[in-house]
Amino acid sequence: MKSDVMPGPATLPGADDAPARPAASGTGGDGRDRARPAPARRDRAARSRRRWGRGALVALLVVLSVPFVFPTWWMATSSLKPMSEILRAVPTPWPQDPSFAAYGEVFRLQPFAQQYWNSLYIAAVVTVGTILVSSMAGYAFARIRFRGANALFLLVLVGLLVPSEVTIVPLFRMVNALGLIDTHWPLVVIPVLGAPSVLATFIMRQFFLGLPGELEEAGRMDGLGRWGIFWRIAFPLSRSAISAVAIFTFLKSWNLYLEPIVYLSSKDRFTLPQALTQYVDAYGGPMWNVQLAATTLTVLPVLAVFLVAQRQFVQGLAHTGLKG
Repeated sequence: MKSDVMPGPATLPGADDAPARPAASGTGGDGRDRARPAPARRDRAARSRRRWGRGALVALLVVLSVPFVFPTWWMATSSLKPMSEILRAVPTPWPQDPSFAAYGEVFRLQPFAQQYWNSLYIAAVVTVGTILVSSMAGYAFARIRFRGANALFLLVLVGLLVPSEVTIVPLFRMVNALGLIDTHWPLVVIPVLGAPSVLATFIMRQFFLGLPGELEEAGRMDGLGRWGIFWRIAFPLSRSAISAVAIFTFLKSWNLYLEPIVYLSSKDRFTLPQALTQYVDAYGGPMWNVQLAATTLTVLPVLAVFLVAQRQFVQGLAHTGLKG
């Protein structure tokens, strides 16, 4: 006679033979998960790798910057050395007996303060003039549609291919005919209206091509004409491109060397690049410590301009290739 009672779990076939399931890793007897150390170790390892990678990148950048930083360091430290120490066979990285006497000679041997002012105000006027001219030209090429605009812009870009040495003789004859030799007018007017402003026009055009057309439509709805749209909307929005143009133009005018030699003959009208070549001894040899002291004073405005506007400079270059 069969029993109607179902066998319990303990009496099922094979129940005793089933292997016991191992407890989950990290689980306690009370059923709560314990701390799992594996993800924490992985996070620590990842952070350590990132720190090592960042440190290796910084070390690599420091090594790569040595060829660029060392000449500036050598210039500044050698301006504090006497001539005998500069010409020593085994160079010294730091002056043994620092002296600022060379800086006094800079101003005693030449009207260096006047020459400094000449370069400063010429570079400032050229920079402002180039920004105004190139921004208007760039806006016209970018936003005003007229017949032959692309051909005319291509003709303007050809100015980048013409070296200044090619045009210096006809420009000299023209300036001489106008009676402007030994004046600063050629150093101001020619860069603003000539080929040196072509690159600035290209940068400004590329920026204005990226401006949304809705801005101009909104300006027209407010009653602005073409000049009002440019001056009140487009020009204030182009700060990054203007910063790039300002740095390029200021550096080019500040370092201009050939044109001052051709146009200027009086020492009190010299610019700095021309003045630096005049520090020589009685035999025509260069006075290295005095020249290096004058050069150190010359690079200070350039470093100041770049440090102040370096972020806008990078942004302006980034906008240069957005649209063609």
